[in-house]
Amino acid sequence: MKTLSIELAIERLESRGVTVDDITDLVFDLQTPYVENLTKATCKYNVVRVLSKREVQNALLTGIELDQLAEEGKLQQPLQDIVASDEGLYGIDEIIALAIVNVYGSIGLTNFGYVDKIKPGIIAKLNDHADGKCHTFLDDIVGAIAAAASSRLAHSEEGAEVPD
Repeated sequence: MKTLSIELAIERLESRGVTVDDITDLVFDLQTPYVENLTKATCKYNVVRVLSKREVQNALLTGIELDQLAEEGKLQQPLQDIVASDEGLYGIDEIIALAIVNVYGSIGLTNFGYVDKIKPGIIAKLNDHADGKCHTFLDDIVGAIAAAASSRLAHSEEGAEVPD
């Protein structure tokens, strides 16, 4: 049995077509206007710190599992159709994402609302549905990880670089 770990979280993300660098790009785009001389290395450090949290790993693994079960048609009705079609009024996908966002304070909530609305970068790709995959939960979880990492970065000392 695999235990929760950052390595498992990253492995599961990658199995669904999402890399840490994809999330890093979101954080960089969100925080560049507010953090002078921001580097991708700093953004990546903050993404990895968010992914190291057990509650983030739990939300990530749960969401991916539900997406995969929906792809395989293994959820009971009406949940199967709701998750498979990413029903707009479902909202549970956002609730799981909010568990991640709340780890680093209220600024994460506003960042999440922004990325959930505009769907930048990898989030647009996940939300596309063109590849036949179900990402009802994952698109929100990726947005939440980026929002939480942005919040973590915003709360750190301005200009703080990656520790040695």
